[in-house]
Amino acid sequence: MADKSNLEIARDATRIAANLGVADVAVSVRRSRFLELTYRDGELEKIQESTTRGLSATLYHEGRYSSSSTSDLRPASIEQFLGQAVTLTGLLEPDEYRKLPDPALYEGRPTDDLELEDPGYDDVDVDQRKKIAAAMEAAAHDDPSVISASATVYDSLSENVKVHSNGFEGSTRSTSYWSGAKVTVEDEGDKRPEASWWVGDRRFADLDTGKIGHKALQRALARVGSGPVETRRCPMVVENVVARRLLSPLLGPLSGRALQQRRSCFEGKLGQQVASERLTVTDDPLIPQGFGSRHYDGEGISARRMPVFEKGVLKTYYIDTYYGRKLEQDPTTGSPSNLVVAPGSRSAAELYKGVGEGVLVTSFLGGNSDPTTGDYSFGIRGHLIEGGKVRAPVSEMNITGNLLELWSNLIWVGNDPHPYSSVLVPTLAFDDVQFSGLG
Repeated sequence: MADKSNLEIARDATRIAANLGVADVAVSVRRSRFLELTYRDGELEKIQESTTRGLSATLYHEGRYSSSSTSDLRPASIEQFLGQAVTLTGLLEPDEYRKLPDPALYEGRPTDDLELEDPGYDDVDVDQRKKIAAAMEAAAHDDPSVISASATVYDSLSENVKVHSNGFEGSTRSTSYWSGAKVTVEDEGDKRPEASWWVGDRRFADLDTGKIGHKALQRALARVGSGPVETRRCPMVVENVVARRLLSPLLGPLSGRALQQRRSCFEGKLGQQVASERLTVTDDPLIPQGFGSRHYDGEGISARRMPVFEKGVLKTYYIDTYYGRKLEQDPTTGSPSNLVVAPGSRSAAELYKGVGEGVLVTSFLGGNSDPTTGDYSFGIRGHLIEGGKVRAPVSEMNITGNLLELWSNLIWVGNDPHPYSSVLVPTLAFDDVQFSGLG
């Protein structure tokens, strides 16, 4: 007998749960395959391949809620698994707000072809992957100061099927390919600067790996001789590769959970100016081949484009159905898809020239932010900007302040959004940022 499809398995599990007396259930069946291959210092260091399959069931039973998962998808095992899950759910405290979404939220699901799956995925063989990794690693070694270099190729194929007892059914299949190199070089004393460079794509044929090794090497060499400089308050330019690190801390305070728990610096600010008018951010789940693209979110809510910030005005919160009920607000979605920062017209070089004197940030090294107040502290490294040009490398420094003040001081947005992410952010320039270093 042929194996059942994931959709059939999910439907069967939903029927079993109903026969066990469960009022409502959401079932997800997933299958994923990945392959990772690494070359280090001229040798094949690692090759790893894995395929996984599993089922998750979220039960809404007698006012109680639970979520469990299993990797045993045999029919008898699934029935036993669900029986145990029902018993355990009955031991939990009731939660009146835990329910499946209103079926009206499933309506209007987009049908755009998001081009998330590479139809030629099975045609890519191990020898092709080896050649790419070996070439990247060789290019990363192209300097006598290199201590060590490695290159990795990673790709995956995933399928996820969801079935809800109140009418929702959906499935997604997607592929992704990532290639990157990491380089460590010599410096004075015991310093060993290192850097990496990664690119990704949904389709193998579109993956541009030709400059990865060289790019990682040049970024490592650019850090030679770096160290802290004097504490200062000055303009800051943030490279597009890492600029999402400043946008991400804004998402937590926008969540329904943070709002309901009174831990959001954006509480009560919907429709208000909270950032520079140069900041416009759109949540766009319908970008073809986007890393965050989708037809529906994790709850089955139909995807739609929505403004998050519009010329600095806060336009929406991320509210799932659970916190929507608690807040007595209509749900939007509980998680972001693709976040697109509207680009400006200036290149990165023009931003350096416009700033004149300041600091270019090329890496963030740890740190944290407080979602309630917006206060932050991040470690950084990068370069001084002097005379409108990128100059000496700097490291072992921190930036501190308040996120709302920082984004209100956004003075320019570049024209170069970094494409290898679900957060598409260009180079950004901020005024009046506090840098802590020497003295």
